[in-house]
Amino acid sequence: MAKTNSSVSGIVLINKQSGLTSFSSLYAVKKALGTSKVGHTGTLDSFAQGLLVVCAGNLTRLSSHIVAFDKTYEAVIEFGKETDTLDPEGKVIETASFPSLKNLTCALQKFSGKIEQMPPSYSALRINGKRASALMRSGETVELKKRPVCIYSSQILEIKFDDGSTLSFDDEKKDDGKKIEENQDRKVHFARIKFEVSKGTYIRSLARDIGIFCGSRAYLIGLLRTKIGCFELKDAASFEEKTVFTIESVISNLNSSVPKESLEKMMEKIKQKIQPMTPVVAETCGLYPVCITQDNEQNFINGRPLKKAMFENIHDTTISADSVDHNPCIMFAENQKYSVFSKDGIFFGVISFEKNRISYEYVIPQNEKKYDIIKI
Repeated sequence: MAKTNSSVSGIVLINKQSGLTSFSSLYAVKKALGTSKVGHTGTLDSFAQGLLVVCAGNLTRLSSHIVAFDKTYEAVIEFGKETDTLDPEGKVIETASFPSLKNLTCALQKFSGKIEQMPPSYSALRINGKRASALMRSGETVELKKRPVCIYSSQILEIKFDDGSTLSFDDEKKDDGKKIEENQDRKVHFARIKFEVSKGTYIRSLARDIGIFCGSRAYLIGLLRTKIGCFELKDAASFEEKTVFTIESVISNLNSSVPKESLEKMMEKIKQKIQPMTPVVAETCGLYPVCITQDNEQNFINGRPLKKAMFENIHDTTISADSVDHNPCIMFAENQKYSVFSKDGIFFGVISFEKNRISYEYVIPQNEKKYDIIKI
């Protein structure tokens, strides 16, 4: 596709299909918006599915902020085996007996809070400029270091025992303890678990380590990302009708081909789903939102010197004339970056405050297509 400069900037949420790479999933966004200036904010492995947050146009500058967001996943783990890639695309390198449900719950308690995690050998992490996965496939030995991550919470959603029977758990955790106690000695073949984790957490590594702690082995056969910061999968444009993510659906789809949908339909969904930058997103990115006074909008766009009096406080997530404090006293914090909005909610750019001086980080051109402000 020829490279073009689109007049559209925005944030697009994509529900990536299993079997597609994150990169290939961006093609429909590029085509729909008529630009090659797009970037996703955290990849998903080919076998995984779920939420990709894509920044387009001038909002690609936000990508580095969104990458740092916490994330929520649903993982389907198979016990009794471990593959070299820790996913269904690898070859089995270890086998073991199935763990008991009691041992699994103990493992989840062990791997909670701040932990040290060894990333997968097959990963995009670079060693001397080369990806670890590429080195592994070429037959070289890869030595990675453990790194700190945080597991905020984990919750068993579904179990498939070694006899083929299943057990589902209440989302509100009302009867989880009783169900676990009644079935604690039964052997677990598959488990679907919800994890809320920090940036940089590998769910594949988490599955591996849980399996070993249980006295078994484990790897991922399915992964669904449902949330990145304030962005949720339910708001994403989907390449197909959204299906229920269960142990059975993951098992049945392991050997199936990627379903196809016409590019035209997906492009239309993307155009409907594109979102503007909002104060909520800005604040989640660590860019505290402020409002430029109406009579200083043109001064800001033209890059004239910045003064504190040009800005007002925003004290609501949706900007309107009534939500701006017109008698403000913004307490600019040292070494802090701020997002700038007009009183109509249009994103103007980012400024920084350092050594009692306000400076431009970047300004968003205001000849772009405007979207209705969406409260996220």
